[in-house]
Amino acid sequence: MSGVAWSEEYELGCEFVDSQHKRLFELVNNISTACRDGQDVKKLNETLDFLLQYTVQHFIDEEAFQIKCNFPDYQRHKQLHEDFKETVTEKVAEFREKGSTKYLSDTVNKIVVKWLVNHILMEDMKIGVHVKTMD
Repeated sequence: MSGVAWSEEYELGCEFVDSQHKRLFELVNNISTACRDGQDVKKLNETLDFLLQYTVQHFIDEEAFQIKCNFPDYQRHKQLHEDFKETVTEKVAEFREKGSTKYLSDTVNKIVVKWLVNHILMEDMKIGVHVKTMD
């Protein structure tokens, strides 16, 4: 099995963050499927580029939200985002160098999907809890 399905358990209760997270799940699943199915390089390049751009924009939006609601763990959370951007950038560079490989597909599933799920469940949920305590 590749990718991961969106579930209500990933919802923070912040509509714009949740909708962006859903879109990230779609993009990661698209990459995983494209690698598995051996889609052409141009399509994979476009999808990887969009994933990278969308991830960067999502992190900007989420970090701005954290600042707005005075999230106390903002700096550490921002560093987690920076680390992930580096990982995704490395995978894009690897794809450009080697093309679609089983290794790249496995990496998407093992690293990117795992990071996304764990980050939402373990880190982003803290933002949702913080926001609820402000009400």
